[in-house]
Amino acid sequence: MREFDHFLAIDWSGAKGERHRGIALAIADGKGGPPVLVEPPTGGWSRLEVMELLRDELPVNTLVGADLGISLPFNDCGAFFPGWEDSPRNAKALWKLVDEICADDPYLGANSFLDHPEARRFFRHGKGDEGDRFHLPQAISRAGRFREAEIAQWRQKCRPVSNFNLVGAAQVGKSSLTGMRMLHQLTGHLPVWPMDKVPEKRIKGGGSMLVEIYTGLASREAADMGARTKFLTYADLNDALEALGSPPVDRWGEVDDHSSDALLTAAWLRKAASEDERWEPRCLTAEIAWTEGWTFGAF
Repeated sequence: MREFDHFLAIDWSGAKGERHRGIALAIADGKGGPPVLVEPPTGGWSRLEVMELLRDELPVNTLVGADLGISLPFNDCGAFFPGWEDSPRNAKALWKLVDEICADDPYLGANSFLDHPEARRFFRHGKGDEGDRFHLPQAISRAGRFREAEIAQWRQKCRPVSNFNLVGAAQVGKSSLTGMRMLHQLTGHLPVWPMDKVPEKRIKGGGSMLVEIYTGLASREAADMGARTKFLTYADLNDALEALGSPPVDRWGEVDDHSSDALLTAAWLRKAASEDERWEPRCLTAEIAWTEGWTFGAF
């Protein structure tokens, strides 16, 4: 696998509103050194500011890891939304559909998609408020439908949540839909693996690309090497960074979840990107790549 010069991890948020304390960015230099937080604007990052950074200010030859689902389950049913005539045939068409339906939602919001009379049938919106198509016969559990990449995460002792689930602290459905709007608007500016091939390092734009990451996978791998899975202090975080072979962060005291996830995952991404097997997961077919995508690092 070719080398990248920078590794940017994004802890994303699908929450309502313009600015979000739940968005954190951290970058690791390919030459080494500790990961570094990218300082947010006053009040926290907005999703639009993150998108503009990726489009206009990204350092050349950067591998971007975004903690969001880049697609929805497709392989289990042969469709994202079985029975809906407008169900897209691939992930990029899904991004386009979400962005078009939500065109009037500010700040890359996705509420209009969740309110759509057909789309809303497939999501769990709240306790006791499940769409009539959330539990399709093909769902592998009461937890809903899963992509092949998420099934691979289960094999790696992680606990992913269905992207059709919008309930609970661990849900990623809202962040995934808002992320799809961003990905659609970045089309032509930033390739996305595995839908797009890995660009050459010296092409115009510097050879950068984006992959889906799961911060839980990074913390699980650090835990397998003797670290904790949650980092409430910089001391805990530095133990996990050491387990991944990264120098420590020169900070002390408490650290919030979003900052620690971004810092750890930037260091993990730098390590994992050099491992060829991460780019060739055994269950990733061309069809799955084009429809469901994949979580980088999942085997």
